[in-house]
Amino acid sequence: MPIMIGPPHYEQMLHPAIKKNYGKWLYHEHVKPGVIKHVSQTGDEVYTVRAAIPKIISVDFVRMLCDIADKYSDGYVKFTSRHAVEFIITDKKKIDPLIEELESKGMPVGGTGKSYKPIVHTIGWNHCHTSVIDAPGLAKAISDALFEYFKRNDLPAKLKIAIACCLNMCGAIHCSDIAIVGMHRKPPVVDDEIVSKFCEIPTTVASCPTLAIKPKVLPDGKRSVEINPERCMYCGNCYTVCPGLNIINPKYDCLSLWVGGKVPNARSPPMYSRLVIPYLPNNPPRWPETVEAIKKIVKAWIENAREDERIGEWIERIGWEKFFKITGIPFTDKHIDDFIFSIRDFRTTTQFKF
Repeated sequence: MPIMIGPPHYEQMLHPAIKKNYGKWLYHEHVKPGVIKHVSQTGDEVYTVRAAIPKIISVDFVRMLCDIADKYSDGYVKFTSRHAVEFIITDKKKIDPLIEELESKGMPVGGTGKSYKPIVHTIGWNHCHTSVIDAPGLAKAISDALFEYFKRNDLPAKLKIAIACCLNMCGAIHCSDIAIVGMHRKPPVVDDEIVSKFCEIPTTVASCPTLAIKPKVLPDGKRSVEINPERCMYCGNCYTVCPGLNIINPKYDCLSLWVGGKVPNARSPPMYSRLVIPYLPNNPPRWPETVEAIKKIVKAWIENAREDERIGEWIERIGWEKFFKITGIPFTDKHIDDFIFSIRDFRTTTQFKF
């Protein structure tokens, strides 16, 4: 009897050639940017063609991808964790025609090996009410500036960028080579009329992770809340449950830039991203200051890193002091971690690298 809840078993989605050779792969090689060759113990060869696609797509676009998959990859298509699309090819002769069709439809082929990967980002102004930045728009601006690296396979290592619209970070930017976080810098503004009419006070109070909200009684007897600005961490959780606590503030909202994160255990343990620029103006639609800062960091990394060194590994080798000097980014008091539980992250050695 079929299971009627939860996702279907992944084996149902595997290409027959992948299923046949499951656990039997000998090696893979990067044929050219966007194309990976997999060789099995059985002698079978399978090719993966990767293309970048928009992160917000329509039903018509999905149907177009399905038509392409029917034509070239036996009806099988795969989406990567960074929102690229991959087609599994068993006939080598179909690779170039597939690439030509994808490129003609605005889906550039690349992003494999030591290259710039598609940006993973949060939903932005299209949907989220607490977002500081329009992540899809910023991702487009950054990708336009770094597009040449998507088509190359000769960077020191892979380059992964992530964007989170606000501190809630549903885009999981914690372990990316370069990360952008939207920052609210002022507490929410309480609209007593909206709070008293539409918000459940206990739920609103409980939504704050730092206990910065407490109930209050208005002169007319209605109930509202007040916020202790010294405890507020500007996360916007309260705005999620109560529309009367608007945290959007165009005058003070900004972006922060983080570098050095990675997930793999290869060569060194996983790393968290660390702050390098605490403030960048929230300047849509192209965010020139943010794009220029990222270009500067990427250029310095490409010119100075050793082979296979991710950005974080490069910085650990040369030292943060030299990183700030090479990139020209000023070091400020905002880079000093004063969180009460940050002692394990403190530098506990006298060895500095200048």
